[in-house]
Amino acid sequence: MSKKQENKGQFRSQILLVVGGIFGCVTGEAIGQEARIRPRTPVMIQASNVTDACARGVVYSLDPRDGFLAVKAGPGVRYSRIDKLYNGEQVYLCVDAGDWWGIVFTKTRRDCNVSTPWPRSLRYTGPCRSGWTHKRWIQLTAG
Repeated sequence: MSKKQENKGQFRSQILLVVGGIFGCVTGEAIGQEARIRPRTPVMIQASNVTDACARGVVYSLDPRDGFLAVKAGPGVRYSRIDKLYNGEQVYLCVDAGDWWGIVFTKTRRDCNVSTPWPRSLRYTGPCRSGWTHKRWIQLTAG
């Protein structure tokens, strides 16, 4: 094999490596995209050997003209908004903090891994989104 052919082969290998790396990064981002924004105050999933990790709820009673429910980075109005929910959207109610719920939710209808008991209390890290919403606009549906 000539030096020119050898260099050409190495160049092709480098291009494939770069393209593969870019594809891997894009694919990884797409898979983990739903959980990319984390609340400042984490939603803690409580341990239980008997009940599901989180109850189920639905967003309701928002003004249909401009109504959305702010998902906050922590349990209180002083925290920044990290997402929005609308009437009829399903959520998992995981933590009770006064007037606020620590919630887990999905925009893609994926399994959020909170519908079964958790053996240890842990911070929720995905695969779905999490945050905090005011209780006034969440109706308990199961749990």
